[in-house]
Parts: sequence; C-alpha cells; structure tokens
Amino acid sequence: MRKQLFTAVAIMAMVSLSANAQRQLTVQANKPGAVIQPTMYGIFFEDINFGADGGLYAEMVQNRSFEFPTRLMGWNAFGNVQVSDQRPAFDRNPHYVVLGDSGHIEKRTGLENRGFFGMGFKKGLRYDFSVYARLHDSGSAPARIRVELVNANNNIITTQRITINSSDWKKYTASLTPNQTEPKGLMRVFLETAQGVDLDHVSLFPSDNWNGLRADLVKDLADLHPGIFRFPGGCIVEGTDLETRYQWKNSVGKVENRPLNENRWNYTFAHRMYPNYFQTYGLGFYEFFILSEEIGAEPLPVLSCGLACQFQNKTDDAHVAVDDLQPYIDDALDLIEFANGSTDTKWGKLRAEMGHPAPFNLKQIGIGNEQWGELYPPRLEKFVKAIRAKYPNIKICGTSGPSADGKDFDYGWQEMKRLKVDLVDEHYYKPPQWFLDNAARYDNYDRKGPKVFAGEYAAHGKGDLNNWEAALSEAAFMTGLERNADVVWQATYAPLFAHVEGWQWKPDLIWFDNLQTARSANWYVQMLYGTYKGTNVLKLTEDGKAVTGKDGLYASAVLDKTANKRYIKLVNALDTDQNVEITCKGMKSVGQVESVLLTGDKKMENLVGKREMVKPAKATFSAEGNKIAVPVPARSFVVLSF
Repeated sequence: MRKQLFTAVAIMAMVSLSANAQRQLTVQANKPGAVIQPTMYGIFFEDINFGADGGLYAEMVQNRSFEFPTRLMGWNAFGNVQVSDQRPAFDRNPHYVVLGDSGHIEKRTGLENRGFFGMGFKKGLRYDFSVYARLHDSGSAPARIRVELVNANNNIITTQRITINSSDWKKYTASLTPNQTEPKGLMRVFLETAQGVDLDHVSLFPSDNWNGLRADLVKDLADLHPGIFRFPGGCIVEGTDLETRYQWKNSVGKVENRPLNENRWNYTFAHRMYPNYFQTYGLGFYEFFILSEEIGAEPLPVLSCGLACQFQNKTDDAHVAVDDLQPYIDDALDLIEFANGSTDTKWGKLRAEMGHPAPFNLKQIGIGNEQWGELYPPRLEKFVKAIRAKYPNIKICGTSGPSADGKDFDYGWQEMKRLKVDLVDEHYYKPPQWFLDNAARYDNYDRKGPKVFAGEYAAHGKGDLNNWEAALSEAAFMTGLERNADVVWQATYAPLFAHVEGWQWKPDLIWFDNLQTARSANWYVQMLYGTYKGTNVLKLTEDGKAVTGKDGLYASAVLDKTANKRYIKLVNALDTDQNVEITCKGMKSVGQVESVLLTGDKKMENLVGKREMVKPAKATFSAEGNKIAVPVPARSFVVLSF
C-alpha cells in the first residue's frame, strides 16, 4: 500500500513512454460527438450539517433576532434582561431584548453569544458589528453599550463602545479587530449606563465576507468551475410538514425582516440532534441567484409541489389537495418573474430594489424533491401546464424518487415521460462498488425521453468517510456520465458542506471549521471533471467497446472546441499499475500532453487543519506521433490534455 503521494520524479516516470503497453485504446479525436451541456457538472446546496447558518452564510451570531422558539436560545443573559415584542423594529421578527439597570453598582446587565460551535476570530481581520437599538425610556439621556470579542480563556481581545441616542429604532455599527487568532471565542454586549436600551438583530460579520457569504467557502465553490447550482435543497424544500417547507418569498427582501423557519434537520437525526438548528433566511433566494452568477453556474431553484416530506408524513391529509395547489403554482410563476421579469413587474421590481436590475436568466426550475408514488404526478402535472402556458422556454425538472432503481423508480420515470418534463432528477447514495459496477448505467437509456439530472449522489464507504476509495469510484462512474452526455445533462454531488462539529450526514464535499476549510478527495474529482469538461463527446473504445471497468479500467474522452483541446480521463480501480496506449485517430501528431494525477491509499482523507493527502499533481510529456503511452498507477484518476 502506498503511504505517500507520488514525488515529482515518480510523476515523470508515470508519463514516460512505455514500449509494453498492455491496454490498447482508440479515440476518434477528429469526430465530435454528442454535445456536452454547460450544466454537466455542478453543485447542490442544502442547509444540512450547518451548511447555511453557521457555514456559507457568514453571520457569526446565533439567534440574532431573538426569534427562536426559546427566545434566548443561543444567548447567555445576565443581570436585568427581558424579551419584548412591544412596538417592534420588524413586523415579521417582532421580538427583541431589553437591557435594563441591574439595580446594583457591581452587577452588570448583558448578553453573550458563542455563535455556532464558538466564534472564530482571525488576528488583524476587521469584524463588523451592527445592532438595531433605541432608548428604552423615551426622552431619557443617551445610553451606552460595550461590545467585546473574547477568547476561549475569557480574555478580551478587542472592544468598542456604542452610544444609543434615540428613542426610535436606529441601526448602530462598530468595527472590532482582534489582537490574536481565536477559533472558539465569543461576543459579549454589556449595558454601561443606568438608562436601559432595546436591542434587535444583533449581528457580527467578518469584513472579508462576499455579499454576506463566507469568502473561503465561496472560493471553494468557484474553483469547482460548476455549470449548475441546485438550491435550496433537498428535503428542506418539503419541510417536516407543509408549514415548515421552504418558502422562497420569505427569503427575499430586507434581511432583518425575513421570518425564521425551522430547519428540517434540527431533530431528524437521533444520533446527532441540534434543537437549535433553524433557518434565518439570511442566505435566501436572492443570495443564491447572485452566488450562481458569481461562480459562473446556471441557477436551478427547486420548489415545493405541495407534498410534505413523504418519509415522515404517511397520510394524504398531510399534503395539499390537488385542487388547492394554486398558491404553490403561483409561487413558481412568481419566482420565474423574480428571476427574469422586467423591473416593471412586481417581483422583477423587488429584484431590482435588492440590487440586481438585470434578469438572472433563469432557464430551468425543479418542482418537488425526490417525490415518489401516485401522489406526485397529478400535482406535478398542474405545475407543468401552468409553467408551459406562461413560460414555455423554462425547462422543468421532475424527479424519479429517492432510489436508483425498483418499482417506484420505474413508475416515476414512466410518469415523467408521460408529463413530458425536460429533466428527471435521479438520486443514489451507494457503496463504492455500486459506482464501479454502474459506469455503463446510462449506455442504454432512452435517447428520446427526458434528460437525466443526477441531482444527488455520493459513494458511501464503510464509516461514510470522504476517502480516496469513495472518490475514485465516483471518478470511474462519471466516465459513464460523460460518455452519455446526450442523455445525462447535469450531475451534482451531495451534500455540499459540513461543519466538523455540526455534521449530521456524511460524506460531504467540503468540510470546514470556524476558520478554515478542507477540500475532500471527492472535491478534487469533481473539480477535475468541471475544469476539463469539454463541449463534445469523443468516441473512445477498447476492442470496439466502451471502457466501462473491464479489468479495473474506465475511460472517457471529450473535445473542447473553444480551447481546441482534447481531454481523456482514465481511472484505474485496481491495486496494481496498468499500462495504457491510446491511438488518436484523425491526428498525425499529438505533441505535448499535460497530465493531471490523483492517487493515494484507499483510506486517505483530506481533513480540516491537516496536510492534504489527496491532491492533483501535474506533469508534461511528449507523445510519439498520434499515440499516447502512459502508465496509469494503481488506484488513480488521470486526466490527459492535448
């Protein structure tokens, strides 16, 4: 078993010519085949594992608006602290705190908040504090609060004072710069005067955030070069019940007045329950759209079809009756207007007021999340008719349910064909061996029916780890997605994010703590497919057949017309090296070849705060004529570019 990554010398040896190539592959290098959609490889986001609040959304204060069912959940209050809703600052978030005189000269009144698993502070980075405040007693003298950032040893690492001078609600701000780095700190707010104050929407953001999002996690997404971005879920689209489904209209407008929603995952997983897990909607549909634009991905919003989570709700009365679906259908139509409508429309005007007058160029929409059985098609049919009538150019994505095969899967596909949806969302969480065995899954799919969206998939190895064995099996499977680009239009690994202390489900593509992130081995596989995507499939064969795992070898090839490049992807799933020779028909001379290698022991992982064990290594070599000879190391994924 290899214990280390290849050295530079070993990489050069890997790409040297081999006179004894054992596997003979042929690629039709000058005959572009099926078009590869720009959306082919992308990302799927769901607020699970503290992926939004406490993760991608950079807000550091938990329960900043005091709207959790237990109003001071997430806060430690001391002295004279009360919760009120009289004459609130925000009608949809009406609760706030009153800090009053403790009545004792040595007894302070205040609050402290530890954020999500502690607050991570970086030395020298500015943190922007804001609060909506007013004097509690009208006409009284100004009051003063003190804001402190505190380390794990209870030492103050920076502080600022704010004077409250009005009996009307106003926004006050302060900047705090820690004098040390602290991964598990907290924030305190003290009242320093006898005059009391009312406080609401107490907020703290790192100054390097991008539009309210954590900058390092945004970069991790952008570097994947994604073509599609599916949001906001996942099961939170459905909600535990209809009341807690994700309602996009609650997630737009002023951030301070977006109402709280229960998170589907707060008490679902008995092994890791988080009763304090809610959705503030600070990361809402507007932010999802601008993030899609920033990272170059086409947005794919998914909306409720009127079915609550079918895993948890077994009776028909838990769902919206087919004849009562109009408000849900209106939500879908209004969303398209929000994304694409002119500023003269109601929802297009709101988009402009939020800062984006230009349309978001939405092209597709998902209705329902992994729904199954007879309840789904009649509801979906209502949406299809309404969307086709008003927005005929919008593609509609249906679903075949939570399974990769079986009775419900077959029924789902039958109904999706009947309803003539454009794409069908397939989900599969399977062992690595399943992925190795199913590289030919789409070779015989119906080419005339709806296209495939592999919307949620991941290899789940023993212990559900993001190890190289799982990532390599996904790389092998994805050669089959690429080879069948005429029927597979897009694919997204899931889930996307996980906080190292707040995870409930694993594996996940990107892990993070309060200060740093880790790109998993699976992330690097997805990145290489997204980077070397191409525009057209090239036919690649061995003995006239597709290379789908015989003797552990998998392969696909594509042409990038824009860059005038060809990319070949090779996966060796064996524990022994293999020699491969590729004949590039239609080319007299290949010339220089760039090689990118991912390899490692099966159990290698990239962990937060540790050295990356699995990451790409690049090398360059010259081919002989139109033949590329290359050893493919054991347990490796190799991308050739020429």
